[in-house]
Amino acid sequence: MSVEIEVVREVTDEVVAAFGRLLPQLSRSATALDAAALRAVAGAAGNHVLLARVGGGIVGTLTLVVFAIPTGTRAWIEDVVVDEAARGHGAGAALTQAAVRIAREHGARTVDLTSRPSREAANRLYERLGFEQRESKLYRLG
Repeated sequence: MSVEIEVVREVTDEVVAAFGRLLPQLSRSATALDAAALRAVAGAAGNHVLLARVGGGIVGTLTLVVFAIPTGTRAWIEDVVVDEAARGHGAGAALTQAAVRIAREHGARTVDLTSRPSREAANRLYERLGFEQRESKLYRLG
């Protein structure tokens, strides 16, 4: 199964439908995004919304954010999701590798991501791709 990765340049009805199918698989609390909301995400400074395609259809997505801070350019991977029916066929690896490549092209010194411990397959994938778990505390103000 061949996986093709692309960066969203235009938000089409197909992209909106794919996000409508994929986001609930990522988060029960995620709200559906319309075309305008997706254009805002894809067009935000530093954002790179990637799509994974198999057989022409969208089977996954990942958002890479590249940003400059005083200690250098950094990158963060967020909202990685591969359709349940397509998992285990390389789409997650292809998305992550493409994100790392884009981050490096933009001069990122590091690429970070978080993953819930319950996502065992995803965590094995990230470790296999060279990500190392850091001893850290993540704080969130909701």
